[in-house]
Amino acid sequence: MFLAFKEIKHEKLRYGLIILMIFLISYLIFMLSSLAIGLSDENTQAIKSWNTEKVVLNKNANISMSQSILTTEDLKDAKIGKKEALVGEAPIVAKAKGKASLSAQFLGIKNSQFIYKDQQLVAGRKATKNNEVTVDQSFKQKDYKLGDKISLNDSKKKYKIVGFVKNAKINIAPIVYGPLSTWRTLHDAMPNIEASAIISQDSNYKYDKNSAKTYTVATFINKLPGYTAQNVTFEMMIGFLFVISLIIIAVFLYILTMQKMHNFAVMRAQGVPSKTLVNSTISQSIILVAAGVIVALIAIWITVIALPASVPILLTPAIMIVGTVGMLLMGIIGSLIPIRQILKVDPAKAIGE
Repeated sequence: MFLAFKEIKHEKLRYGLIILMIFLISYLIFMLSSLAIGLSDENTQAIKSWNTEKVVLNKNANISMSQSILTTEDLKDAKIGKKEALVGEAPIVAKAKGKASLSAQFLGIKNSQFIYKDQQLVAGRKATKNNEVTVDQSFKQKDYKLGDKISLNDSKKKYKIVGFVKNAKINIAPIVYGPLSTWRTLHDAMPNIEASAIISQDSNYKYDKNSAKTYTVATFINKLPGYTAQNVTFEMMIGFLFVISLIIIAVFLYILTMQKMHNFAVMRAQGVPSKTLVNSTISQSIILVAAGVIVALIAIWITVIALPASVPILLTPAIMIVGTVGMLLMGIIGSLIPIRQILKVDPAKAIGE
């Protein structure tokens, strides 16, 4: 460790450039990881806020709540207890005079069931009348306020915003909560419709009858449009960045090691054991990676604070821990590659040269 510090201190520019490369890669890893988690969270905010365990949908809806329709016949034998709630989902465009139009998801719910009761309001109150709605807090970012009246799609009927709800997004779109009766009017061409789904907090709940089929929450989430493809894409990019960091660290250390072979030979001739030189190389790698990662953590923390709330970025302790440990492991593995050259140093031959 002493040798590692002395060499880094002596060659500030050279090792500063290596730290800069590690910082850039680490920063990109933290940024992509935070964006991946942020987007994933916006896909599933509402689902997780409901503590969902099972979802009952129409078996022909391709596990999509927005495409699912459950009729009175489908649900005639369904048991709806305290842990179950009927939900009707429909894509909408919310509009208000003088405001920007917003693509959203309308969720029809019942006031007597847990989804309505468990809404976490950040402002206002829960809707109690058929012409009242509560909306996701992201509506506030588009200058919507309590008391604003919105229309849904081409409907002329107005709905008053009486509350803003925390964690009310599904498949990245903000949610507009209203009564199930309003959702049914969005499907006025279909008779006897009851809901899009049954949401259950009971992991043992099951209702497979007529056109209804029960799915686990994991299956339901993985079938959200674009959810799996998005996560796989981010995971591949982050994985490639770790591989790139390994290659960069290994190449730099190998070049530096080859440049220092004469110095190593002299130290070996003076009686310095190979173990000390190997430990110095590994310590040097750990110091460089740690310095780069620490600066990257500070930079990503500042970035998250500076970015507007509309950017779906979420920096969690898990991201910081996994990213830091991953980079340190890449540094240690990269430092092992030039060790073979250190162990093969021939003091007499190197000194003779």
